[in-house]
Order: sequence, then C-alpha cells, then structure tokens
Amino acid sequence: MDATEPVVATTRGRVRGFTRGGTAVFLGIPFAQAPVGRLRFATPEPPEPWEGERASTTYGATAQRGDTGITLIPEPSVPGDATLNVNVFAPRDATPDAALPVLVWIHGGGFVSGSPASRWYDGDAFARDGVVTVVISYRLGFDGFGAIDGVPSNRGLRDQIAALEWVRDEIRAFGGDPGRVTIAGQSAGGGSVLALLASPAASGLFQRAMALSPALGAVAAPDARRFADRLAALAGVRPDRDGFTTLPEERVLELQRQAQKPERRARLAGLTALLDDGLPLGPVVDGELLLRPPLDALADGASADIPLVVGATDDEFTMVTARRRKPLRLVPVALALAVLGLGRSRRRAYLARSRRRGAAARLGGYVSDRIIRSVVLRTARARGGDATWVYRFAWPSPPIGFACHCLDVSFWFDHLDADGVTAIAGDAPPTDLAGEMHAAAVGFIRDGDPGWPTWDATTRRGRVFGAPASTPPVEPDTYAEVAPLV
Repeated sequence: MDATEPVVATTRGRVRGFTRGGTAVFLGIPFAQAPVGRLRFATPEPPEPWEGERASTTYGATAQRGDTGITLIPEPSVPGDATLNVNVFAPRDATPDAALPVLVWIHGGGFVSGSPASRWYDGDAFARDGVVTVVISYRLGFDGFGAIDGVPSNRGLRDQIAALEWVRDEIRAFGGDPGRVTIAGQSAGGGSVLALLASPAASGLFQRAMALSPALGAVAAPDARRFADRLAALAGVRPDRDGFTTLPEERVLELQRQAQKPERRARLAGLTALLDDGLPLGPVVDGELLLRPPLDALADGASADIPLVVGATDDEFTMVTARRRKPLRLVPVALALAVLGLGRSRRRAYLARSRRRGAAARLGGYVSDRIIRSVVLRTARARGGDATWVYRFAWPSPPIGFACHCLDVSFWFDHLDADGVTAIAGDAPPTDLAGEMHAAAVGFIRDGDPGWPTWDATTRRGRVFGAPASTPPVEPDTYAEVAPLV
C-alpha cells in the first residue's frame, strides 16, 4: 500500500483510502448494489465493476435514517441509496501476502437502527495489533426483516452473508486471511452472530465468533406475518411485494414505529410487550436461512467447530427503571415480576439469588436478565462441551452508576477517546481495563484463545472484567443469578 494514499485492487475495481497513524483506512466500499428499485426487497447482488480509482475516504450511505436515539453509541446516519458497504481498517504496511487475522464487526440497534459510520468501531487499535477490521452494514427494520409475500425473507441477514462473501473474496488484497475470520457484534449484532452460527448459508465464511450482549433475534414466522399484516393495515395496502413497494421508505419507517407501539395501555405495558413478544423485527425462522431458532440449532450441533466468546454487561437495561426510582419504591417487586410474567417458584428462586437492591434496580435487572443475560447462559448450555468462553462486564460507569448496555464496546475496541464515550463512561474510564479486554479480543481473533478457561456445565466459570478486587477474575457459576430464568 502507498504510505500516504493507500490503493488496493479489488475484483470490482481499485479503491483509494487514507492513512491515520499506523492504519490504512478505506470507507464505504460497496459489497452489493444499492437496495433500491427492483432490488429494494431482493437478495443482495454484487456491485457493478468501476473504472479507475474509487475514493473510499468518507463513510458510505447508511441504512439508518435520521437520529433514532435508540442506542447509547453515537451512530451517525449518512444519506444515500448505496447502503450496502463496508469500512476496512488494516495495518498501514500490510501486504496481500500478510495473511493477517480478520475481525468482521456487526453493529447493534435492535435490528431497526444502528450504523457502521461510528468512530466507536474504528479498527485502529486492532490494526496496531496486526488485525484487519471490517465493519459491515445491512438493511434494517421492515426493509431488512419484514415478512413480505413473494420476496426473499431475512434480507438483512442475507446482506450480512453477502458482506462475509465479500470478505472471503477481497480481504486478501488488504492483508487479511480469508481463512482466519472472526465475526463479532453487540446487541442486535450479537444476535446476528448467533443467527449466522445457526445458518447453513453462512457455513465456511468465518472460523470464530464473539457475541457481545446478544439480543436473541429469532422471530417466529407467524409473529413476523402478524407484524407485517398490522403494518399493511395501517398503510392500507396489501401485505405483499406490490403493496409495500408503493410505500416510500420514509412512510414505512413511520408505520413501523406505529406498529411497534404496544396495544396494551396498562402500567408496565411497554415492558410486558417487550418481554412477552420480543423484538418485532429481526431474523425470522423461515425454514431456509434459519431452519430453527438459533439456540435450538446450536444445541443440535450447528457450528460446533466454531470457537465462541459470549457475555454481557451486568446491568444491560437497569437504566430503563433507574429514572423511576421514587415511584417504584411503592411497588412490591414480587407483584411486579408476576405482572411481567414470572411464575411463583421461579420468582422466588430469582429474587433469592439477586444481588440487586431496591425495586427499580431489581425490575431493571430483570429486564436485563430476561432479554440479554439469560441468553448468554442459554447459549453456553446449548453449546455443551463445544469451545465456549463466557464473560461478564462489571465495571460501573460513574455517570450512570452501573455497567449498562453498550458501555463495554469502546473497551473491546480500546477506543476510549472516541466521541461520546465520556457521556456514559465518565471523564477518566480505566485505560488498563480497556487494554485488558482488547488484548483478550486480539488473543481470540489471532489464536482462538481469549486467555481464560472455557465454560463447562460443571464449573460454569467465566471471566469477570472490571469487578472489585474482592471478585476473582475467573469466577465459578458466573451467571448463577439468571439460572432461574433459563
């Protein structure tokens, strides 16, 4: 690569990036054609070749439109139609024969928001340590995951697979090894990792996986159909390709938000709907890309040969109830948990193991445990004796007071100086913790070992990051408190 303006020859054409310190950066490289017109609800198609050098110095268009305010990570929206693109971060001196390990990052956002154009996902630290990073995009919301008669299902998941195929075909030119690919993602990105592990269509496209705070994306086909019917009824169109094609993207987004509102109006209705129904949009068990729910597939041996790191933060969504601490003091926790659907025996066992104190913390903790943390334990159990490493992130953010959703991402990337980090991590987040977590990620991506023992059904041990000195770095039964929910 050229020292100042690196140029790489891909099979579709040459791309020109830029250097930043020791990193060669290439932004907005298309891995598929723009999903508009006849391709709006179609399977992704390879990009057309181009002549000359394509400037890859600014972020490409994003599937996210506007500021959704859903995630705690600053994830800008970039206008435009060509939303299926990747950002590549490689060591500045990497050559095509370098055969460096590759990290493919999948952003989160509940499958309806999120953007690869976030500085939190810059791969500078990974490039410093000899890893090529690829940050991918995929169609979101109804365009990406809505159930529509007459069109391919799981279009967002198909986009992710197409991006992995691009990595297989192109990453060698950037110094990466297509046979040493680790997929990783957080929240919906972590759920995408579980879906890709379960999908036969993704087999052979990656060799390791990291699912961080995985939101279990496995929408049953009947539920996906009901959501599509509701959206079509709101729009006054037929729930098929012809009907939805008449709706501009902006109108679909508006209707999507309306359709996601809970029909119940009782207190705790929003939480009840989320816990009962799960995410309305996401990977669908369609009998094609996903033959069965991801955890069922893993239990049946899917991707048994793929080493996996899986974990979560201690208080993913405790913030949901933290702002209602005063009124919630008057709410009996056991009664609230009953309203949220937890039966008596499991409720007693769960409360007996809970480390949290106060109604707000316990209810917010329950949401965290149901939606995210129990998925970690279920995943480890499903994989049985397969190579699985479990962790939990316990460092309490000073501004927020606990280890919340998204807080850990900048630590894994060792990028604590990224815009927006201080808002949730404070002015002086621990750089030693970031170095420790990043080194664990690099060790796993490079060598298949993050540096702590694997999980097993007897000890159920896991790594603890950012805990008080009184907590051992590797503890037994690390997710014991969520066991009554599994």
